[in-house]
This record gives sequence, C-alpha cells and structure tokens, in this order.
Amino acid sequence: MEDAERAPAGVRGRLRGERAGTARRHRGALVAPALAAVGLLIGGCASMPDRGEIRRVEASQGVDSQVRVFGVPPADKASPADIVDGFLEAMTSDDPQLATARKYLTQDAADNWRPGSAVTVLSAGLGRVPAPGDKESEEPRWKIYGKKLATVDERSAYQPETGGGRYEEYLQLVQVNKQWRIATPPSGLVLSESDFQRIYKPVNKYYFAGNSLVTDPVYVRQRTDPDSRRDPTTQTVQSLLAGPSKWLGPVVSTAFPTGSELREGTKSLSYDGQNTLRVPLNPIAANVAQPQCQKMATQILYTVRDLTSSKLDRVELLRPDGKASACWVTGSAAAGIANRPPAPEHQYYVDKDDRLVRLMLDANSEEQQQDKPEPAPGPLATAAGFKVGSAAVTYDEKRAAVVSRDGHNLFVVTLTTAGPMPQQPLLSSKSGKLTAPSWDARGDLWIADLDPQSQGLWRVPGGTGTPQKVDVTGLDGGRISGLKASSDGVRIALLVEKEGGRKNLFIGRIERPEGKGDSSRVSVRELRPAAPQMAEVTAMSWAPHGRLLVVGRESGGVDQARYMLADGSMVAASLPGATGLSAIAASEDESKPVVAASSEDGIVWLPSGAQWRTVAAGARAPVYPG
Repeated sequence: MEDAERAPAGVRGRLRGERAGTARRHRGALVAPALAAVGLLIGGCASMPDRGEIRRVEASQGVDSQVRVFGVPPADKASPADIVDGFLEAMTSDDPQLATARKYLTQDAADNWRPGSAVTVLSAGLGRVPAPGDKESEEPRWKIYGKKLATVDERSAYQPETGGGRYEEYLQLVQVNKQWRIATPPSGLVLSESDFQRIYKPVNKYYFAGNSLVTDPVYVRQRTDPDSRRDPTTQTVQSLLAGPSKWLGPVVSTAFPTGSELREGTKSLSYDGQNTLRVPLNPIAANVAQPQCQKMATQILYTVRDLTSSKLDRVELLRPDGKASACWVTGSAAAGIANRPPAPEHQYYVDKDDRLVRLMLDANSEEQQQDKPEPAPGPLATAAGFKVGSAAVTYDEKRAAVVSRDGHNLFVVTLTTAGPMPQQPLLSSKSGKLTAPSWDARGDLWIADLDPQSQGLWRVPGGTGTPQKVDVTGLDGGRISGLKASSDGVRIALLVEKEGGRKNLFIGRIERPEGKGDSSRVSVRELRPAAPQMAEVTAMSWAPHGRLLVVGRESGGVDQARYMLADGSMVAASLPGATGLSAIAASEDESKPVVAASSEDGIVWLPSGAQWRTVAAGARAPVYPG
C-alpha cells in the first residue's frame, strides 16, 4: 500500500481517507471536484487509468480535455454526506454508463436516471446542505444548489441563463440493506463550468435556409458518451439527424426525412485512407431520391468537418445493410450545394477624409496591398463633398450602402458603373442618427434608426425597395444601437442599449413569411443573449463558422476581443492586445485577417498568427462585404 506515500501531498490525504472508509467532507460549498485519472478499489491498491499522470483536478483549474476522470464507489456504511459528495463527484466521470455514479442510487433510481436528457451548467461549484428540519437518522434529504450559467437540452443545444438564476434540487436518501443511497437523483447532469468544458466540446450542425447552409451550435462529449457508448463523430451525426435546435428550428429545414437515424447499433463511424466517411442509415433515411440524398451528405460533411477540423473529402451514405451505397458527395460538390458566400476580394474602410476606400486582398495569402488603397468605384469616387459616416458592401461587391457623415441619410450606390449620387436617400433620420448598415446574402439591407420618434429596426428588401420597419420582440425598453445580419439571412446580432447607456449583445431569429406574399411581415423573434459573460459590448462582427467576434469587457475587467458561439457560449480563443478598439470586422473566409478601428492607430489588421499592424492612420469604420 505504498501508493499514498508516492502520490503528491494533495492526493495522499484523499487516498488515505478512502481506505479509512470516508469520503472528502466539505463545510459550506462543495466545489464539484473529481480525482483525475484515479480509481480506487476499497481495501486494495489504486486502480490506475490507461494514460496520464496522477493529479487532482479541481473545478477552479483550467480546462484539460486530456484528463481522464473516474469516480470512487461508495464506501461501506458511508454517511449521507459522503454519499452525496461521492455521487456529485462521480457525475463528472468518464465511466461507461456512469456506472459508478449509479452505485450511489437505489436500484429503482439507477434504472430510471437519464443523465443524458439535460445538463445544468453552474458558474462555479455545487453547494450542498442538509435540508432544514431533517436529521440523518430519519432518511435525510440534502439540498444541492448553485448559480446557474446555462442548460444543455435534449437536442444538445446550449441555453445561457439570464437574470442570475439559481439552481436547486433535493436528494432524498434512504437506507438499503443498512447502506445509505439516493432515491431522487437530479433530473440530469449537474456540472461546474470547468467540468463542462472538460467533458463537452462545441460543434456546429448544418441545416438549410433556402439554398444556404446555416450553423446550429451544439455540445457533444469529447470522448465516448458514457450513456450511448457512441464516439464524438457518431454523437454529432445522430444529433444532426434528430433535427435542429428548438430556437433555430422555425427558420431552417433539413434534407433528412422525419424518423431518420443511424443504422441500429452504430457506435462509431469509419474513415478510409482517402478521407471518406461512411455513414450507415436506417431505411427511412436511405430511401430518398439522389438530389435529396446528396443534400443530406452535404449536411454531414460540413458538420463532421467542423467537429474534427479535418480535410474530410468525401461522405458516402450507406443503406441499412452497411454495404450498398445510397449516395455520396465530394467536398467540391458539397460546396456547390451549400451555396456559401464568395470570398471577399477587398476590405473596405472610411479614410481620414471621410471617403469609402478599399484594399485588395490577395487570394493566395493573408497579405494585402497596404500601400495602394483606392477609392470605392462608382458615384462615391466622383461625388464631390459627400462625406461617408459608415458603409456596408454586398457580398458580390457590386453595391454599397452608405450613411452620411452626420448620420441622417442612407443611400445605396453601385460600385460597378460611374454616375451621380442618388438625389433622394432611401431612409432618413430626422432628429437622430442611423446605425451602420448591414447586408445579408439574400440581398436585403438592414439598418436601425436612433431617432426617438421613429427608432427601431428597418429592412430594405433587395436594397432597393421601400424600407419596412421590422417588429422585434424582446427589447424590453432597450434601443438598437448597432447591428450585423448573418450571411445566411436567418439571424441578426443586435447591440441593445438600455438605461445608463450600457450596451449588451443579443441574437434574434429572422422570420420571413415564405410564400405568403406579404414580405413586410418579416420579424425578429426570441432575442437571446449572445455574450452573457460580458458586462458591456462595444463592437461585434460575424466570424467564420457562425461565430461572433465581440469587443467588450467582463464585470471589473478590461476591454478584450473574444470569439463567441451564436448560442452565447464563449470560445477559448481571444485576440491579443485588443484594447481601444471601437469597431471590428471579420470575414467568413478565415484566411483573411481580422480588421479593426483603433482609437490610437486608425485601421489595424491582424493576420493569423501575427500581431496587429497599422493599415491607415486616422481611418475608421472597417467592413468586409456583408
């Protein structure tokens, strides 16, 4: 029994305590800890994991997805407090079927517990206290509680908590053969934020909106799911087949028919040496026409690429026998079906003389011709005296929407032919200002008016029609001070300013009455927080893979630029030295540099793996097409 003497000091006490038949006790809050790579056989030697070092993992430590965590079975005649502690720790384990956690439950509770049905994510650890009025000798009940950060529903969709919600559930303990066991476990998994990030990883599923693919972010297990025994790729494909998240569902469609599933018993999906993924389907999914089947394969190809970051070249869908091919699609064919926006040829900004100018982007590298900015062609190049305040350029770079320097008037001009500026603006703000405009890939133009008399969100159909005011639900008295439509045309990011001038970021779902003939009924529904961790947001842009690049600060923190998923969860990546930024722009083509406006340096840009570089001193309002 020398393991305890060789282990680090922080682990030795735990090893000795387990052999004494006790579990770690805590007074006050329990910080949902877990023993990394340690499993114990009571009264025997330590059972070691298949890889990694012995170390103790606390919820407050950084995320390490390579750590394997195993729970500790209940000790003989363990106290109710030990049973509760051990169960909460075992919930964070990688045990198949969460078998160790189930040992803390009564047989009936173990048989009926469905931990995969939902996940509650807490911002810190999990507290537990005896329920008031209960005594340990009289079938005690324990309350577990914490500050709720988010939930992950049965569709694997992340839902951030708003309003500082509290989590609270009760665990009823009973005696079974003179051993305490839990009769009422939590309805799903309950994890601290760091445990959640260690166990789960974000991935985008892809669905169709018209002819365009739309990202639908979800979370899957980093390793084999202990409940279903499916590997991460198989989990993700099964989630894709099950359909989009509830929030995105009303505005997207899937090529998979209702009832589509993987062939029964599929636990893993195989690749061959030529980067082909073969996916066996059930009879409902396999018996479709070729065009629909290829759209299904396209959804899988983009989804699995996002999960694995691999150069997946081909997806083949198999019939239920696992041998006959239903259809297949290559990466190049999928790109045609996906109808993604074209890569930008230029990056645009407003120079120190209030002119819209552009820089050529080299198609083969991240370098751009810094020394040769040129005025945007068309009427803007020859309009003497017209001063640009902000601008947006269509994805095909044939038109620009510009707001005058005073913020009162919106114009749409061509970038392909010369001519005079339009005589009449498309939209005017009488006593307020217009925000910077934004195009979506459908060709619609979006802008907000800050005039107290006419404030709100406006849409110009096709960039040429009569501006239509858009109904936005969920503003709760706030006003829109900035916006950016997603390229797919089904989501819009809104900076919402409330009393005190503080701005927060929300994402709304754009609902269009397709086929009903009344295009004026377009609305934005179900606003949800897009950066709930930030106390204030000052600038944002859509970024590759359906993410948002957000400039803001956390409570008590400093300005920073971070990537956020469209569901409001934070990606680990952040930009270096991102202080003093008033605007930011990213292309959906991730080979293009991030561009920003700095209060000190003007337009700056950040190529991948490099540092910020100054492009144009005194310039502002950077944009990519969109």
